[in-house]
Amino acid sequence: MSKTDLKKLVAYWQTGSDNDWAVAKKLFKLGHYDYCLFFCHLALEKQFKALVVSHTKDQAPFTHDLYVLALKANLVFDFEQRKNLDTITTFNMSARYDNIKLAFYKKATKKYAEKYLKISVNIKIWLEKELTKK
Repeated sequence: MSKTDLKKLVAYWQTGSDNDWAVAKKLFKLGHYDYCLFFCHLALEKQFKALVVSHTKDQAPFTHDLYVLALKANLVFDFEQRKNLDTITTFNMSARYDNIKLAFYKKATKKYAEKYLKISVNIKIWLEKELTKK
């Protein structure tokens, strides 16, 4: 992949992440906490994919698993971060599939969404800092 193509691909993932992040914040304000969390996951997934592309100099893998993407990006993280990545990854499936959507909707209270919105902010900031190191 050429350097120009690489920069474009990283920018593509970053822009997508920023757009999804804006949607997550708006959904929180509107009280749509389940979809807020879904978009938190999307925003982080795309930010991770920007890092993977930057690190590997290749396309990002077809996965929604934040832990797998973190490993592909060669990131070092602690147990608490791993636990949060695993939890946030579940938001992707929970908001999509009818058989688990209702349970997720009930779980996604304002307090729960607020907690993971803050965690997602911290992860996004961490990932953006990591990307500037690459």
